[in-house]
Amino acid sequence: MLLLKIPTFTIVLLIITAVVIGITVALYFVGKKAEKRKAEQDEQVAKVAQTVSMLIIDKKKMRVTEAGLPDEMLKAMPWYAKRSKMPIVKAKVGPKVMTFICDYEVFDEVPVKREVKATVSGLYITGVKGLHKGNAAPQEKKKGLRAWLARKAKQN
Repeated sequence: MLLLKIPTFTIVLLIITAVVIGITVALYFVGKKAEKRKAEQDEQVAKVAQTVSMLIIDKKKMRVTEAGLPDEMLKAMPWYAKRSKMPIVKAKVGPKVMTFICDYEVFDEVPVKREVKATVSGLYITGVKGLHKGNAAPQEKKKGLRAWLARKAKQN
C-alpha cells in the first residue's frame, strides 16, 4: 500500500481554505435572503406612505429607548435594535410634537427648524422635500485637528 506523506502545514492550509470558502458561500445565501426580505419591506412601506407637512424641531442619532417612541414599538423591536443608535427626528405635525425614525439616506437632507413635506409611513420618514425657503444645504461637518494642521501648514 502506497501512503503519501503530506506536510502538516499543507493540511492546515487546506482545512482553513475549505472553512473560508464554506463561510463565504453561507454568507452569500444569507445576503440574498436578506435582500429579498428588504425588498418586500420596502414595498410594504411604499404602499402605506403618505405625504405630511411638518416642522422639523430637532434631529439626532440616538438609542431608540431614549428617543421617546411608543411602548408598542419598543416591544416589537428586537433586542439588538434597541441598543443601536438610529436617526431620530422630532417634528411638529399639526398641533402635536411627534418622534419619527428617519431613513439613513434621508437623514442628512432633513433641515432643522424648517417646514418640509415629508413622505411618512407610520413613524418612519422615507423622503423629504423643502416647503419654504428651499432645502437647507447640508451642514458642514466639523473639521478635526488633522485638517486644521494641514490648513495651517498650507498657510505657512
